[in-house]
Amino acid sequence: MGIKPMMACVSYFKRKQKKKGLDLEIYQSNHEGALVDYIQGLYQKADGIIINPAAYTHTSIAILDALKAIDLPVVEVHLTDIAQREDYRKHSYVSEVALKTITGKGIQGYFFGFGRTDKGDSI
Repeated sequence: MGIKPMMACVSYFKRKQKKKGLDLEIYQSNHEGALVDYIQGLYQKADGIIINPAAYTHTSIAILDALKAIDLPVVEVHLTDIAQREDYRKHSYVSEVALKTITGKGIQGYFFGFGRTDKGDSI
C-alpha cells in the first residue's frame, strides 16, 4: 500500500472515530501468529474488525478460527480483485465469516469497509 496512502487512511479513520465517538485500533503484522493473537485479544473488547489478511487469505485456517472465536462482525478487504488473480488466490478462508468482502477498490476498500462493520450500517 505504501506509507503515504496508509497514513491518509489512518487520518481519515481517526477523524471518523472522533466524530462518532468510536475507539479505533490499527494493527499490522507480517506474522500469522501475531495476527491470531491480536484477533483473539479483541474478544469482548471490539465491536467489529476490518481485515486485509493478504496472502494469509488463502492459507490461514488459524486466522479463520480466531475470527470465528471472537464472534464479531468482520469485513474483509483486498486492494486487488482476488477473483482476477492466480487460481490459488481465488479462495478466501476469511470470506467464510465476513459479512462483506471488498476487493479491487485499492485503498478505497478500507473506507467502504469502515462503514460496514456494524452489520451493514454506515459509519
